[in-house]
Amino acid sequence: MSFRHDSSPSSDKKKPGFMALIKITDFSSTPKPNWFSTDTGAEDQRIQAELKASCQLPRHIAVIMDGNGRWARLKGKTRIEGHVAGVESVRDVVESCSQLGINYLTLFTFSTENWKRPEKEVSALMQLLLKVLGRETRKLHDNNICLNVIGEMDLLPEKVRTILKKTMKLTKNNNKLVLNIALSYSGQWDITQACRAIAFDVQTGRINAESIDEQLFGSYLSTSSIPDPDLLIRTSGEFRISNFMLWQTAYSEIYFTNTYWPDFHRSQLYDAIREFQRRERRFGQTSEQIQKKNIPTIKL
Repeated sequence: MSFRHDSSPSSDKKKPGFMALIKITDFSSTPKPNWFSTDTGAEDQRIQAELKASCQLPRHIAVIMDGNGRWARLKGKTRIEGHVAGVESVRDVVESCSQLGINYLTLFTFSTENWKRPEKEVSALMQLLLKVLGRETRKLHDNNICLNVIGEMDLLPEKVRTILKKTMKLTKNNNKLVLNIALSYSGQWDITQACRAIAFDVQTGRINAESIDEQLFGSYLSTSSIPDPDLLIRTSGEFRISNFMLWQTAYSEIYFTNTYWPDFHRSQLYDAIREFQRRERRFGQTSEQIQKKNIPTIKL
């Protein structure tokens, strides 16, 4: 996942070469994945049915998509080619979640720290985002998928903001899957902006300081309209959450895999879900308490 830039994006947008640099990378040969239009095959349908029947599915899956650059280096490709290859993984995971009936999918696409990456890479990533959105928005809408964005959208280039807003407006009433894209996002930013908003509302008398609890605080986060992730997946063999959804993942089951993001497809997603289904989610309680709650009451 990590794309970064060396200085603040707001100052870079004033430089004549910022958006011009996007044109350096030619995406004309980028594969055009066929979203939601192919028969997944009998074996895939069998696996999905098995996952649905075996245990409860996670309602919300969040993914830290990491390893595009290392995947590209191993194959003698450029970092940008690694990001392009990662688009196919996004397509397959979104499609699989939609087919399984997952309600929410959040993809950590670009962090606030990613602005520190080389300017050429960041600019090319913005162009890739524009092309993917332009190509896939209608397909997302036709398949009843709602696109939502969390993060500091004001820091994104104007063209990117414009197409994101159009896509969100078009798909806002779709309800099969909410595809939540974390763009220019960090968990620390999310908590900080929530604190500012709460402080302002206390100051203006809208709320009392005594009324602040976990539920109220969560309502000020950028994810207030969706449940916290049940399952957090991180690819590429790194064992950290990299400033992602720090508040929301307090009780998420975390699944780490050595697979680089461009090689992470539906079969790897199924492995993560199987692992999730094997775990006992106690939320601070004992196993005995959880098991007792799950014992059905028999009325005689």
